[in-house]
Amino acid sequence: MKLVILESRAKAKTIKKYLGKGWMVEACNGHVQDLPSNGASKESSKALWASKPGELPNPPWMWTGRAEGVVSKILTKAAKSDVDEVFIATDPDREGEFIAWRLSIIFSDFKSVHRISFNEITKSAVNEAIENPRGLDSHLVEAAMVRRFMDRLVGFRCSKFCRSWKLRSMGRVQTPTLGFIVEREVEREAHVPKEYHTVLAQSNGIQLKVRFHSNEDPNVWTDNKGKRHYDRTSNTELASQAYESLLTAEHLTLSGVDEKTDVRSPKPPFTTETMLRTANSTYGWSLAKTSNIASSLYQAGHITYIRTDSTRTNANARSEIRKYISEKFGQDHLGDGVGESTKKSTTKIQDAHEAIRPTNPLVSNIESDKDEMKLYSLIWSRFAASQMSKSIRERRNIILSCAGLDLEIFGTCNWRTHSGWETVFSGISTEPETEPPSCGFNIGSPWRHDNVPELITDFTKPPSRLTENSIIKLMKQAGIGRPSTYVSTITKLVDRSYIDKDGSSLIPTINGRTLWLDVAPFYNETSLLENGLFTPEFTSLMEDSLDKIEVGTIDSSQTWEEFVDSFREMHNNALDKRRETPTIRQKEYLENMLSRLEEEERAKFLSGKIIEDLTGSEIKLVIDRLSESDLGVSSASKKQIGYIISLVDRLDLKLSDILKDRGISDISDLTGGREGSASELIGELKTMDDALPATEKQITTINSMADQLDISVEQAIEMANAVSIDLIGKSDASTLISRLKKQITSKKLKAK
Repeated sequence: MKLVILESRAKAKTIKKYLGKGWMVEACNGHVQDLPSNGASKESSKALWASKPGELPNPPWMWTGRAEGVVSKILTKAAKSDVDEVFIATDPDREGEFIAWRLSIIFSDFKSVHRISFNEITKSAVNEAIENPRGLDSHLVEAAMVRRFMDRLVGFRCSKFCRSWKLRSMGRVQTPTLGFIVEREVEREAHVPKEYHTVLAQSNGIQLKVRFHSNEDPNVWTDNKGKRHYDRTSNTELASQAYESLLTAEHLTLSGVDEKTDVRSPKPPFTTETMLRTANSTYGWSLAKTSNIASSLYQAGHITYIRTDSTRTNANARSEIRKYISEKFGQDHLGDGVGESTKKSTTKIQDAHEAIRPTNPLVSNIESDKDEMKLYSLIWSRFAASQMSKSIRERRNIILSCAGLDLEIFGTCNWRTHSGWETVFSGISTEPETEPPSCGFNIGSPWRHDNVPELITDFTKPPSRLTENSIIKLMKQAGIGRPSTYVSTITKLVDRSYIDKDGSSLIPTINGRTLWLDVAPFYNETSLLENGLFTPEFTSLMEDSLDKIEVGTIDSSQTWEEFVDSFREMHNNALDKRRETPTIRQKEYLENMLSRLEEEERAKFLSGKIIEDLTGSEIKLVIDRLSESDLGVSSASKKQIGYIISLVDRLDLKLSDILKDRGISDISDLTGGREGSASELIGELKTMDDALPATEKQITTINSMADQLDISVEQAIEMANAVSIDLIGKSDASTLISRLKKQITSKKLKAK
C-alpha cells in the first residue's frame, strides 16, 4: 500500500480517481506545523529566536489548529494499512515545500518518503511525478522560513508600536500596499477642478470633436497633470461659436483622410496577476472570487497551477492547441506564439511554473457551474490566442470642415479586416465593426449630422480611486506582490478596518490613513537607512532576496541576519522618534489623570502649557510626576480585573505567572486607564485569544452558512485566508461569519 498526501480534499478526490486500488490519498488541509502562535506558551509571544552565525533560527515548530488530529488519523490509517511508501504531493511553491518538509519529518518512520510535485492535476502528470520523485528543495524551505521570520519580527514589534494609536497591526507587505491606497486618496483631495468646454458632433456613426488647438499651440489646454487636450478650451465664447456653427450648418465637408493599418498582437497566457485583473475587468469579479474559482478548477484537474509569474507553457500543450486552431479556424489564424522566453528566470522561483492554461487544450468548454465555465473559457481563450495570428484593423483619421468655422473637426473610425486571435474571444469581448462607413472617404464629400451637436461644459475629475484590479498592478510594478499574496493582502486590509470597498473602489478608513500618514513615517521618513521599512523599495528588496534564496543564489542565514540588523536600526530609531512625539493614548491618559485635579494644580504639572504643546518626553515626565504624587493614579477597575481573569482562564494560563512576568505581585497592583498596565495586559491576552482555533460552534455556523450560499466549505474558508476549516482562527472565523451573513442577506434580497 502506498500513501499520497496532498493539501486539499478536493485535490485528493481528483487524484484518487487516477490511482485506484493500492493507494491511499489523504489531505493534510494545508499547513500542519508553523511558528508558535496559539497563545498557550511563552514561545507564542516571541518576535524572534536567537541563532548562531551562519545558521537560521530553530524555533519550536508547533501544530496549527486541528492539524495534529488530522495528521494523527493519517498516521494511524497508514500504519494499519501497512503503507511502505509515502509520497508528499503538496503544492509546487515555497509554502508547499515548507509543508512537505514538516510532513517528511512527521512521516520519517516509514520505509520510504518521497517528495513529488506536478504543475497540473492530470493522470499523466501525477503518474510521471510518482515515477520520478525528487528530494526536498532546501532552498525553497529556507526561503519560506526566512519569510516567516521577517513577517513575525515586523508583525510583532511594529504592531505593538502602532497600538499607541489604537491600531491593530502593521505588516511587511500590507502596510506599503495600504500606502498606495492612502496616497491616491490624498491626491484626490488635493485635486482642484478645472472647467473646460468640448463641442461634439456625430456623422455616419463616427464621433467627431472640434479641435481648438493645433499641435504647435503653446496655449494648448492642459489638465491638472499637464496632459494636453486639443479638443478642450477654457474660452466659453469660442466654444459657443463653434457649437452654433455646427448647429446651423447643413452638413460638414470631408477635407482630409489619413489611412492607417492597426495590427494588434495577442497577449501571453495568464499569470496569477493577469488572470485576477482580467477577470475583474471582464466579469467584475473580486480577487477573492476569482481566486476561489481558479482553485476549484485546478483541484478538479481542468487548469494548471494557479500561482505563477511565468508566461511559458508546455511544448506539447502548444502543439495541441496549434493543431486545434489550424483545423477549426484555418492556417491563416496561426501565429508565431507569444509568452515563451528563451532565457529562464534565475531570480523568481514562481517563474519556474508554467503559465495558467487548460490541462487539455482541446477542450474549449467544460460542464460545471456557471462561474467556473466562464473563468475556464477566459483561460482557454487566452492560451489559444497566444498561439494565433495578429488581428488587423483599418483605421481612418478624418478631418472635416464646417461653413463659418475656422477650426478643424476631427474623428477616427476603424473596422476589422482579419480577426486573428480575437476570434476565440467572440462572446467574451465586444465585437468590432467589420465594414467601413457606407459613405466612403472621398475628399469634398458632404457628411450630414446623425443627431444634434452638443456643447459640453465639465470639470476635470480627481484621479480615480484604486481598485482591486489597479492595486495588484501597482504591487506587481513595485515588486512587493507575489502570486500567493495578492488576495490575502487586500483581504487583511479590509478585515483589519484599514480600507473599505465601495463597489470596486478601495477607500482608506480613518485608521488606514492614521497608520500610513502618522505611524509609518516613524519607520520611513525618519529611517537612518536609504529606504524605510515600509517603503515599496525596501519591501521589494526583501521580496527579491526571498526569490534569490529560493534559487540558491544568496545565503539564507546571511540575508536573515542583515534583515535583523536593518530592522533593529529602523525600529530603535522609530522608538526614539516616538518618545519625542506624544501619541493619542498618551494624551488621553494624561487628560484623564489631570481631570481629577483643580485648575491651579493642573497648571502646575503642565508648567503653564497645554497638552497639545507637550512633546512625548514632556508628557511622559508629567505622567511620571503624577504617578509619584499619587494624584493621578487609578487602580484597575473591577470590570478590567474580571475580564483579565476570564481571558486567563480561557487561555488556560496561570495568573500568577502572567503577573510575575510583568513584575507585578498582585492583580490589585495593576493600574487603570487606557494607558494603564491593566489595559496593556488585556490587549496582549486578547491577541492570544484571537489566535486560538475556531470554536466548534463557529465551525458549525460556517458549514451551515456555506450550505445556504451553495458553496463549498473550502471556498468559504478561503475568504479568511485559511487553508482549511481545521486551521481557521477564532478571530478570523468571527470575521468570516460576519461576511457570510452579509452574503446570505444579499442573496435573500435578490431572491425577493
